[in-house]
Amino acid sequence: MKQFNKQGTALLLAAGMGLAATAWSAESLQDVLKERGLSQQDLLAAAKTYVPTGKRDEFVTFSSGGQSGQVIVYGIPSMRILKYIGVFTPEPWQGYGFDESSKKVLAGGRIDGKDITWGDTHHPAISETNGEYDGQFLFINDKANPRLAVIDLRDFETKQIVVNPIFKSEHGGAFVTTNTEYVIEAAQYPAPLENKKFYPLEEMNEKYRGGVTYWKFDRKEGRILPNESFTFELPPYWQDLSDAGKLASEGWSFTNSFCSERYVGGIEKGRPPYEAGCSAKDTDYLHVFNWKKAVEIVKSGKGIKTINGHKVIPMEVSIKEGLLFLIPEPKSPHGVDVTPDGKFIIVAGKLDTHVSVYSFEKIQAAISAGKFESKDAYGIPVIGMKDALHTQVSLGLGPLHTQYDSKPCVAYTSLYVDSQVAKWNYCEGKVLDKLSVHYNIGHLMTMEGDSTKPAGKYLVALNKLSIDRFVPVGPLQPQSHQLIDISGDKMQLLYDMPLPLGEPHYAVSIDAKKLKPAVRYKVGTDSRTDKPHPGAVRAGEEKTVKKGNKVEVFATLIRSHITPETIEVDVGDEVTINLTNLERAQDETHGFTVSTYNVHASVEPGKTVQVKFKADKEGVYPYYCTEFCSALHLEMMGYLLVKPKGWKPTKMELAKGSYTEADYKATVKKVVDTQAIIDSVVAYITSVNYKDFPDVVAMVEDAFDQLGKTKGLKEKHEGFAAKKDWENANLWAEQIWQYQVKTADLGLRAKTYLEQNGAKKVK
Repeated sequence: MKQFNKQGTALLLAAGMGLAATAWSAESLQDVLKERGLSQQDLLAAAKTYVPTGKRDEFVTFSSGGQSGQVIVYGIPSMRILKYIGVFTPEPWQGYGFDESSKKVLAGGRIDGKDITWGDTHHPAISETNGEYDGQFLFINDKANPRLAVIDLRDFETKQIVVNPIFKSEHGGAFVTTNTEYVIEAAQYPAPLENKKFYPLEEMNEKYRGGVTYWKFDRKEGRILPNESFTFELPPYWQDLSDAGKLASEGWSFTNSFCSERYVGGIEKGRPPYEAGCSAKDTDYLHVFNWKKAVEIVKSGKGIKTINGHKVIPMEVSIKEGLLFLIPEPKSPHGVDVTPDGKFIIVAGKLDTHVSVYSFEKIQAAISAGKFESKDAYGIPVIGMKDALHTQVSLGLGPLHTQYDSKPCVAYTSLYVDSQVAKWNYCEGKVLDKLSVHYNIGHLMTMEGDSTKPAGKYLVALNKLSIDRFVPVGPLQPQSHQLIDISGDKMQLLYDMPLPLGEPHYAVSIDAKKLKPAVRYKVGTDSRTDKPHPGAVRAGEEKTVKKGNKVEVFATLIRSHITPETIEVDVGDEVTINLTNLERAQDETHGFTVSTYNVHASVEPGKTVQVKFKADKEGVYPYYCTEFCSALHLEMMGYLLVKPKGWKPTKMELAKGSYTEADYKATVKKVVDTQAIIDSVVAYITSVNYKDFPDVVAMVEDAFDQLGKTKGLKEKHEGFAAKKDWENANLWAEQIWQYQVKTADLGLRAKTYLEQNGAKKVK
């Protein structure tokens, strides 16, 4: 990269980084550089990552959240965290695991009838169409408990969790086929496939098995279909990561492995530990699957076993039908990555300096010719490494994971021991560049790097250690995601980002324009099922129904009140509250909680959720909106009154205020003045092409909905005024103003949006 000189600094200044009197108050940019000890290279890196206020990132990244059991979403190049998605563990902000619908999703992840309250997310995958990221769904695995989750990117919510019925652990998920027909999940530590079946470790070779599961995905429903899914029974090697073939290798998939020694440790018995026995040989096995042919075999039922209600292809069937082959690979690999054109498969072994590039054409030639160097202990044909290799390249110590550039034949591989990223050419087999990262990089990720059309531009190093990179926060330190510019011949480190949620393992990035998330639901939607919620009601339909000791409330939320504002139950009642957010404006989310009852709901525009609890203690319990939604957010509350057994009401008057005629007249004037503002905003909005802006249309609908609630209130407050009941007259006039304020708020937001987005006058 050319040296960034004084002329470059001047250009940045002129381009908007600001002169002394504006952007930096009394300082010049040069003063700031000197004071903070920054170089011109630092300035260039900052300019490359800076996303100005009001602008958006080019790419969106989905990172595993490790032991949090969640997914982290952030933007590139800004590296701004946008969201945590609750997946395998409750997440209170989203009400995930606290409302009834999300509880059902989490219940899908129960194992042996027990709730699993944590997860270890590892490898996310974005759904694909013709090998390209389509931005519709995200899949993520749980290594600790063999589970897989489906996240719908229309609303960034987890919709389904499935438990692998025959694995006891897994690491190699999730990976999708090129049209997301299947989601691939590989076991890790071998175990008996039957549930609750005990065999001693001495029977490892005979009774323990590995496997790779192909979960059938129904794109229309957005759900995995367990009954149409199947698993390859495999030897008790430790299967690891996978990748699906594409283009030239369409219909095939690849899974690497380690500990093909099938070693059983036992430090406590005086045996060498697993780390010694599982890395004794120079090679492990790359598994090669003809998954498309396997689908047909499973459909035919020929020789297929059913274990724990799940379809399994026995090894002998795979061998007989030509579904499975092995190839030696460098020992202890972590990652098998198919090139964008599908012609090569790249594997790196952490305990070997080489990266091996396998040729799919050579693999197919060996299979077609029946040219195998041997069979493994279970009779699976083994293709000779020399017969499958295109080339091997020595990159450095601890090569781990490979991703691809938009430039032909250019790849990037993480070097764990060297703490470096290597840029290299896999067609010619030569190293192009190396860059140090901090420290002990595991996975790395390029933009859309798992697809047939990588976008290039940026790379993220997912580092296991941060050590001296950030302000110390105790012994448990964040991990470091480092953003790297790969647009030129030489890589440039741009940004250090601390990741403070679990231990992220892998991430995937997609062009932000491919994501089309909704900003509201159709009113009354259960977001976890994408269907109408049976507890939904519209304004004016709110009610409380009591049958015996069961109380069901049908409530609505809208700025700035919860209807009903009082819920009365008897101690011991089982309470169900359905909450519908009537808002249609973007980002007008409401929350709901009842004091000390451990319930919470996040209710986005149009959404209906349900919370349940037992009113097991008499008393007075406020409930309120937990999401700051308006100027009168704190007034958006109510009371749950839990009456003791046998309680009888006594007649009492509510407290009154001391309102006067002058107060009433001032409120009426306020209403008139506010209406004038609303009329002027409406005049502007209707004078331009606002109907061409869906977000504005929604705001306008909400605004008129709010204004419509004033119907009949003028007659009401004037009626009380005629009786000189100044309290009720003033309060009902005040209620008109409250609706007006919310109308004006929406209208002014709509007006600003139109002005900033080039609305045009209509004739």
